[in-house]
Formats: sequence, structure tokens, C-alpha cells
Amino acid sequence: MKDQPAHRGIPKPEIEIAWYEACRLDVAVFKPGNVSLASPGHDMSAEDFLTSAAVSLPPMVNPELGVGARVLAAVRATRAAVGCNTNLGILLLAAPILKAAEHSDEASVPAIWRALKAVLAGLTAADAAEVYRAIAEAAPGGLGEVEEASVHSAPPATLLHGMALAQARDRIAYEFVHDFAGVFGLGQRSLNEGYARWQSIDAAVQWCFLSWLADTPDSHIARKYGKALAESVRAEAVRLASEIKACENPPDFERPLADFDTKLKARKVNPGTTADLTVASTLVWWLSDRG
Repeated sequence: MKDQPAHRGIPKPEIEIAWYEACRLDVAVFKPGNVSLASPGHDMSAEDFLTSAAVSLPPMVNPELGVGARVLAAVRATRAAVGCNTNLGILLLAAPILKAAEHSDEASVPAIWRALKAVLAGLTAADAAEVYRAIAEAAPGGLGEVEEASVHSAPPATLLHGMALAQARDRIAYEFVHDFAGVFGLGQRSLNEGYARWQSIDAAVQWCFLSWLADTPDSHIARKYGKALAESVRAEAVRLASEIKACENPPDFERPLADFDTKLKARKVNPGTTADLTVASTLVWWLSDRG
């Protein structure tokens, strides 16, 4: 009997589609405080994000590149194309997910999660150096800037060590240290719940975003404005999520979401980390057999 060829993971065209859909939905879906096709803000437009997704796709889905190399190349491509940081958090979360998809036994959430844990366990010193360089070049304002491991100093021995130092103040770092438990837990539950209730991927993504925001004070807001404001926004999201959950039709969401968006943007408050976590959750959803 001839040997069977080794499984090579989820096919690259499907990975590319999942990346495109997750990034497209990031701006196609109206999410309070974030940039979208319906509501620009923070000196950025939805077109900036779509351009960023397009130019970062080649390195992000390149199986020859490691996690750190993907992030660094994608950050450089993004800054060359749009001149600002639109997607660092997305890139940090997506790079190990995309690499895991290339090695997953099947297109299911459990299989992708198993592969992701192996990717995280295999992160190298080179990944740490490349990610720290990418963060410094993207200049996001705070990620990893702790005394023991500033992104402007020598990187730690491993990327996970650096993320462990930052996890108390940055949710993306926390996800790395905890095997992306939120993305594969809360993220998938809220997407599935939203889609089952409203039969709309847009409504599911909105529900995922609100679920994240209601669950976890946004660390981007906390870094810029302090923990008190981040907690205040979280409390408002809890109230809004309760109101929306009672709605039968997604169009009924529009007014309360628009009011929250206006309030946040008037104060220049952007739940950016929550948006990044939502994109990562949506990416996993599309990569799996649920997408």
C-alpha cells in the first residue's frame, strides 16, 4: 500500500478568503468607536484598513515565514501603503492563527486551536526580535513598554516571555500567554450565538464586538486614557448588549449603536483592542467549518 501524502493543513486559497473576510467585516460592520465604512474617525478611513489588509496579505499567508517575520513584513507593507498604524493588533493576533491554519488537521475550531498551541510553543528568539521591531516601527503607543522589556530595548529570550511581562496591561499579550483562550472561547461563542439568533454575519460580528467590550475593559483605551474610562466604556457596553439582545431585528440595533459611536468619537475614544480581538475571532470562525 502506498504511503498517503502528509496533510498540509487548510488550503491556502481558503486561508486567504478567511483573512479577506475577517478584515472586510472589520470595517463593513458598524462597531461603536471604530472606523467603518459608515463612520470614519480617528484620522483614518475604512479605505485605509482595506488597503492595509490587501498589502499585508502576501506576508501574512506566506508559509515560508515565521510568526515574527510575517508581522514585521506586514507592518512595513502597511506603513508604506497608508502611512500609519491601522492593523498592528490584528497582525499580532492573526499571524499565529494563520500559521496554525496551515498545519491544522482539519478546518474545525478544536483542530485549529490545537495547531495554534503548537505554534505558540514553538515561538523563537527570532520571533521576539522581529515582533519587537514591528511594534517599535508601528509606534502604537504603549504595547510592551514595561520596565523589564520595553520594545525599544533588547527583546526578551522568547516572545512569550515578553508577552507575559505585558499581559497585565495589554489584552493581546494576555491572549498569547493564555493560548488565545478568549478568541477560541468568548469569540467563537458570541459569533455562533449572534449568527444563530439573527442569521446575519454582520449582526454576529457586532454581537462579538459588544461581547468582548462588555467582558473586558479595552486595553487600548486604558493605555491612552486610564483604567477608569476603560471600565466606564465596558459598563456602557454591558447596558447596550443587554438592550440589543432583546432586539429581534438587526436594524433595531442602529440607533443605540450610533448613539454610542457618537459619544465615543466625540471624546476620541477608540476601543481598538476590542476590534482587534473581534477580527481574530472572526478569522478563526471563517477558517473553521462554521465560516
